[in-house]
Amino acid sequence: MLDYSYLVLHLPRGTSRNAARQILTEHAEYGGWELDRLRLYPDGRRDVRLRRKIIRATRTM
Repeated sequence: MLDYSYLVLHLPRGTSRNAARQILTEHAEYGGWELDRLRLYPDGRRDVRLRRKIIRATRTM
């Protein structure tokens, strides 16, 4: 079974689409995060949930 760690970002309604894209791209490239869920509200704010796999070390001996 895969375990994930989650990061929730709250982007205010004044955030442009390009700025939101840049923020998510930086998290994906440098932090190894992937998009799990994006919620866009009618007033323009966004809630973004990112996830990444937790690598667990296993004993070999």
